[in-house]
Amino acid sequence: MERVLKDIPRIRCVVYLDDLLVHAQNFTEAVHNLREVFLAIRQAGLRLNPAKCTLLARQTQFLGHVISESGVATDPAKVAAVRDWPTPSNTSELRSFLGLASYYRRFVKDFATIANTLHRLTDKGKRFEWSEGCAAAFQRLKSALADAPVLAYRDPGQPFTLDTDASNVGVGAVLSQQEETGKRVVAYYSCSLSRPERNYCVTRWELLAIILAVRHFRPYLHGTKFRLRTDHASLTWMLNFKQPEGQVARWLEILQEYAFEVQHRPGHQHSNADALSRRPCFTDECRYCLRQEERELGPLAAAAYPAITIPEREPF
Repeated sequence: MERVLKDIPRIRCVVYLDDLLVHAQNFTEAVHNLREVFLAIRQAGLRLNPAKCTLLARQTQFLGHVISESGVATDPAKVAAVRDWPTPSNTSELRSFLGLASYYRRFVKDFATIANTLHRLTDKGKRFEWSEGCAAAFQRLKSALADAPVLAYRDPGQPFTLDTDASNVGVGAVLSQQEETGKRVVAYYSCSLSRPERNYCVTRWELLAIILAVRHFRPYLHGTKFRLRTDHASLTWMLNFKQPEGQVARWLEILQEYAFEVQHRPGHQHSNADALSRRPCFTDECRYCLRQEERELGPLAAAAYPAITIPEREPF
């Protein structure tokens, strides 16, 4: 079917195997798009089953989602299956639950962080022991999916806002746009950190969150100017670092492909955010963070500044 409809752009028709979604913004446009699809199918010598067709609907289900003029929502039947899922008794049952829940991860803020405890339980060779932490994560994930928002469609006339944050467990991002009714979420993104990544300093965690987020949302962000908001003040300095090296240099090179302005937004705990901006590392060995201190405090003061304990905080 993709070969038959290859000349029709996705802005008019979405093809997935033998499922078609012809969409438009008004009745006239819908009729035009349907005619174009029908002609292509006729020329290929194929037929459609009328019993399996829904025409000119304002709302429809497609690939486990409910598509309407309001946006994209989860399928109530699938969400009900997640909500009523019994407590897993073995690794196989837990993997089945995570597989279904992960399908809707873009609807859940901090999905990777919430599911991290459950994913660790599915590691190869890991003994299945259902703890209170697992039970809490299981219920929190089900509740988050049950209350999943309706995601907005991309509006080409409005700029994007990308909010990112990170913790020692994972990174998260929210892509949104401003509408007349207020800020609307287009999609959520999150992923867990690998073992080596968990050893990064806080500044690198935050920069990694930006890198992963812009890569994930590249189809939305590349070629357009957007606002990047972060609660980590040192990033505004690092993004303009004149002599980057190694990993940071490669990351900054990736960001040069994008046009964005950085906006620092203080975290929920302002005192902790201020402390992090002064000493964002667990150790005294991160040259990027130490260079920032030398610039702000002077070499002697930076060397004498005592290390602080970074408090555990909720990711964005």
